[in-house]
Amino acid sequence: MMDIVERFLKYTQFDTQSAEDSDSVPSTPKQLVFAEYLKKELEAEGLSDVEMDDHGYIYATLKANVKGHIPTIGFISHYDTSPDCSGAGIQAHIVRQYDGSDILLSEGIISSPSKFPELLQHVGEDLIVTDGHTLLGADDKAGIAEIVQAMCWLRDHPEIPHGIIRVAFNPDEEIGMGAQHFDVERFGCEWAYTMDGGDVGELEFENFNAASARVYIKGVSVHPGYAKGKMINASALAAEFATMLPADETPETTEGYQGFYHLLGIESNIEQAKMHYIIRDHDRSDFEERKRFISHCADEMNAKYGEGTVTVELKDQYYNMKEKIDPQMYVIDLVLHAMQECGVAPKVKPIRGGTDGAQLSFRGLPCPNIFAGGVNFHGPYEFVSIQSMQKAMQVIVKICELTASYND
Repeated sequence: MMDIVERFLKYTQFDTQSAEDSDSVPSTPKQLVFAEYLKKELEAEGLSDVEMDDHGYIYATLKANVKGHIPTIGFISHYDTSPDCSGAGIQAHIVRQYDGSDILLSEGIISSPSKFPELLQHVGEDLIVTDGHTLLGADDKAGIAEIVQAMCWLRDHPEIPHGIIRVAFNPDEEIGMGAQHFDVERFGCEWAYTMDGGDVGELEFENFNAASARVYIKGVSVHPGYAKGKMINASALAAEFATMLPADETPETTEGYQGFYHLLGIESNIEQAKMHYIIRDHDRSDFEERKRFISHCADEMNAKYGEGTVTVELKDQYYNMKEKIDPQMYVIDLVLHAMQECGVAPKVKPIRGGTDGAQLSFRGLPCPNIFAGGVNFHGPYEFVSIQSMQKAMQVIVKICELTASYND
């Protein structure tokens, strides 16, 4: 059987970067190249019901090896990598028994614990790093490698009892579209887990409620020499609008459960301006109040400069999965038990973001998020510990085993 390191390193050779400005599914055709490879690999490893739909979503089954009513559970990972950093020509290498010192990625490029103290949590372990010119792709190819390796382990160890296990791999998570075309009914699970968390032990079942806000401002252009009482400068109004939102409620000033308004960009001239915000909050009522407040700011501007000067388009993106997980906490208890059995200290924390699992939870598939082991995602200093990947694989196996004895 291919080991987990060989499997992961093979995956990193595929450039699967997704693209925000694309209307196709998946957003980049190169994702399908890896999807085809992964489908063939699952077939070669002996999984059943391996299928890939027209959008590149892959589904497969590991058949049960015991009889009786056992819940069908699933494991999910995405295969696209972030648009924030190149995923082409990844040159990964292994730092054996990391000693806590600076790591030379390539000439002039150093990963140092003085800048990335997370490295010190992995002294004595074997780290897979980049050459400093691309991301690594542990987000989320580490998750895929762990799931596939766990299925192969269960296949080769029939003494470990388990029910039907479903796996799924999807494109476009990094651009917020991973769950959009996920076929929950076809997947056919009572609950599932995304293997898309960070460092070892992380377990997440709370995330932001999320919305986007697009603000449109209409100005009036007049020759500046004769503009008194006539000109409405849309660029100036955009700046004024930005100051109406709390300066201490932005990503750079908040942490933990604190929500924020985040200005992603402004396009403006005298006649018109466009502003793009995202709104985030863990608390649903506070989230709704944030949306009301940004609309209120537009109303205030219109009262000052004339009706229709400022319009706001709000669109909900996803919600806090805690709302759906809380009534079914056994899906969390199983993970905590599995981690304990595998010698992993749980790190339960809220996600200051979202996952495919958040959207899937609101579509009837409870789906918390488990660590995959990667650190410093979306950039050239990304790394993953081999030992963390192995622990993640062991946790998957143990969850499958514990589910075989689950009684609802």
